[in-house]
Parts: sequence; structure tokens; C-alpha cells
Amino acid sequence: MTDLLTRDRPRVARRAQRTGLLVAAGVLALVFVVRALTGDIALVDLPNVGQDLVTLTTSVLIESLGFVILGLLISVLVQVWIPDRWIVKVLPRNATARRMVISVLGVLLPVCECGNVPLSRGLIAKGFSVPEAMTFLVAAPIVNPVTILTTFQVFGFDDGILVSRVVGGFVIANLIGWLFSRHPAPQRLLTESFAADCAVPASDAHDHDHDHDHDHGSRWQESRDVMARESAAVMPALVLGAFIAGLVQVAVPRSVLVTLGSNPVWSVLALMALAFVISICSNIDAFFILPFASTFLPGGIVAFLLFGPIVDIKMLAMMKTTFTTTTLVQLTTVVALTCAAIGLMVNFYA
Repeated sequence: MTDLLTRDRPRVARRAQRTGLLVAAGVLALVFVVRALTGDIALVDLPNVGQDLVTLTTSVLIESLGFVILGLLISVLVQVWIPDRWIVKVLPRNATARRMVISVLGVLLPVCECGNVPLSRGLIAKGFSVPEAMTFLVAAPIVNPVTILTTFQVFGFDDGILVSRVVGGFVIANLIGWLFSRHPAPQRLLTESFAADCAVPASDAHDHDHDHDHDHGSRWQESRDVMARESAAVMPALVLGAFIAGLVQVAVPRSVLVTLGSNPVWSVLALMALAFVISICSNIDAFFILPFASTFLPGGIVAFLLFGPIVDIKMLAMMKTTFTTTTLVQLTTVVALTCAAIGLMVNFYA
């Protein structure tokens, strides 16, 4: 019975991916059709609030969809077609320097946080230390060209938001790597099941890589699987995030937003809480937060752009497959305090 359930898991997972993709695609198509049919006339059947909600939601979707597709294609390229050994060769031997290089590997591995957990698991399985993989996991969603490009597209260099995000992500990642490198037994940071999965003979892994490099047919199949998996994770989040962005704008009184956004402390805490709840992809979070830029101080925007890609509901659920609960509590605490401190500093100097 157990074997039967185990064999059925991949089929169930694929079915869930297809369902998520179909739902997200259906919602996207519906939104675009509605706007195409009503672009030149008022939405007479909807109140003003409904019209504003459709307009805001559609604008976020249109602005971000191209970058999401680009991120998905690069994710497939990196996870399937670039051998892991190419990455290992460029790393220095010194532990601190090694983590610093790993923290900017997102430039070569531009995958949003949805794909970073499996990538990090793969790095550990390939021989990276746990703190090194955690450094990559924290930095890659922020220090990668797709996220940097989208943030620049939205904010440019205004108020130092772009620079604060990139530098802040680099600093937080290396702080996390250094702190957990002090752990006397880093393997204990992993769940028992994943630690057992990592105990694979090196020769077996080498043979797998060798076969993988030469079996182009299987790589094309794997590319389709990765594309489906990441699309199923990202597209529903994109649709939901765009809807929430519009809903907050029309449902929350502007006076409340102005009160929270104009306070140096509350602007940071409120947007960190929002980032944690909405769990939106780092490739599109700059588009999501843009409507708030007129009412919230720059430090709050920076805190949102730093905290969400590292710690949110979705990421914690994914990281729980790899790291123990104690590890995640410690990581969340350090990241939250550091993001809040960076946000407050930006507000102070802005």
C-alpha cells in the first residue's frame, strides 16, 4: 500500500501543477478579455470601486507578466542545462570569501525564491555546506539580474531603493551564512529526512551527472517538468498578488495608508507584515509595491523588498522540507530584525 501511494505522488503532483496553471491562466485570460472589451467605455455594471479594482489588478499583471516569463525560462536553463560542476569551480577555498561569492551567484542563477529552495537542496546534495547553501538561498532572490531589472524598471535610483535592496540582500545573506557557520554541527540544521537523502555515494551522483549531460531527450522532458512546476507556483501567486495589490488600494481608506506610511517605524513594520502574508515572487514584488510608493516612506518599501523574498508564508512552507523548525525560527528572527534595521536607516537618511 505504501509503495502504491509513493508511486502515485508524482502523478498527483503533476495534476496539482496542471490545475494551478489552468486556474491562473483562466483568471489571466478573463482579466485581459474584460479590459479589452471595456477599454474605451466605463464598466457600467460595476461601481467605481470595482472599476478601480479591475484597472489596478490588470495594470500590475501587464507590467509584470513579461518579467515572470523571462524568469521562468532562465530558471529552466539553470536547473536543467547548466552543470553544477561549472559553479563549484569558481568558488574560493576560504570560507568567508566562498560565502561572499556564493551570495552573488544569483547573477548566474537568476531564479526567484520559488525555485531557490530546490536549487539550494541540490547544492547541499552536491557537497556545499549547509551555511553556504543558506547564504545562496537568502541572497539569490534579491541579488539576481531579473529582480534587479524589475526593481530598476519600477523605481530607478529614486530614494536609494534599488541600491538598498541589492546591498541589503548581500549583507543579510552573508550575516546568515556567518551565523550558522558557527553552529557546532551544521548538518543538524537539516531535517532528518533530507539529511538522509543527501547521503548518496559520490560515484552515483557523478554517474547521474554524466548520463544527464548526454541524454538530451530526458533534459527536454525535464525542462518541460521544471517549467510546469515553477509556472504552477509563480502564476497563481502573480494573479493573487495583483488582486491583493488592487484590493488593498481600494478597500483600505487612504487616510489609514497615509498614517501608516508616513510614520518611520510603522511604515517598515506594516509593509514587512504585508510581505509575509502575500508571499509574492521577488521577480514581480516591485510592481506590486509600486502603488504604495506614494503613501509609504522609502524605508518601508525597502523592508518589503528585502523581507518578502527571504521570509514569507510560502517560503517557510517550502524551507520546512529542508530545515528544522528551530533553524527556521532563528533565521526568521535574524532576517526580520536586520530588514527592520535597514528600513529604519533608509527612513532616517531619506
